Amino acid sequence: MAGSTAMNFSGAGRRVTSPSTRDPAWVRWTLTIVALGFLALFLVLPLIVVFAEALREGMGAYLASFNDRDLLSAVKLTLIAAGVAVPLNVVFGLCAAWAITKFHFPGRALLITLIDLPFAVSPVVAGLIFVLVFGLQGWLGPWLLERDIKIIFAIPGIILVTMFITFPFVARELIPLMEEQGTEEEQAAMTLGAGGWTIFRRVTLPNVRWALLYGVILCNARAMGEFGAVSVVSGHIRGETNTLPLHVEILYNEYSFVAAFATATILTLLALVTLVLKSIVEHRVRSQMRRAAEESMA
Repeated sequence: MAGSTAMNFSGAGRRVTSPSTRDPAWVRWTLTIVALGFLALFLVLPLIVVFAEALREGMGAYLASFNDRDLLSAVKLTLIAAGVAVPLNVVFGLCAAWAITKFHFPGRALLITLIDLPFAVSPVVAGLIFVLVFGLQGWLGPWLLERDIKIIFAIPGIILVTMFITFPFVARELIPLMEEQGTEEEQAAMTLGAGGWTIFRRVTLPNVRWALLYGVILCNARAMGEFGAVSVVSGHIRGETNTLPLHVEILYNEYSFVAAFATATILTLLALVTLVLKSIVEHRVRSQMRRAAEESMA
């Protein structure tokens, strides 16, 4: 009876015309033109300007801009910060999502709130917090100075603020999906004698792999493009503590416009690659959900 009811509802859903398709043609065209115009003005045009300014003096000047030791240092530091922050946030995101969705414990609501904290705090304020904690005049400053440990205006500080800014992305992609999936499969595996690590590796991780990859892509994009928090803790030491966004700012302030926009094209290309990967993952996720829905209906 339930199956026939579901079939009736699904059949009725196919026969009912969506309200949006009954809108007048001029409404649909107007909304489409407004959306495309907005994208062209605020997305496509800035991308064109970046590459046009970078190539303003020709391809030779554009390529010569990359023959800069400070630029290579900025690229290296950006890759280091992202290379450390992203894997650690993947581990944290998996552990936090597993704990929040599979167990009930005191402080669970507080943990969920803390995960969202970087979304609510300005990156500049986040950088200032780390300065107040690890700076020379901060809480731990004298203790670190006695042991010759340098956090602020050094690479460790850049990695710390990058981790702070980006740590919600993986967890926030996994938590809703794992809550929706429930714990039935894990409990079934447990009754068959599987251990915790085996359950995680054979059951949980395959079910969330696309959401995990999606979170990693977003986390990496934010880590490489972060400016505000890194700017506060870096000290702007050229060739040592400047990431790519900070290097672009320095070149622009020095009126090296071609070099600044040439460096910006690196970040632009990274953003475009991120969008392509994001679209591919979203397509795979939609296909997986469609197959799961068809299997459940069958």
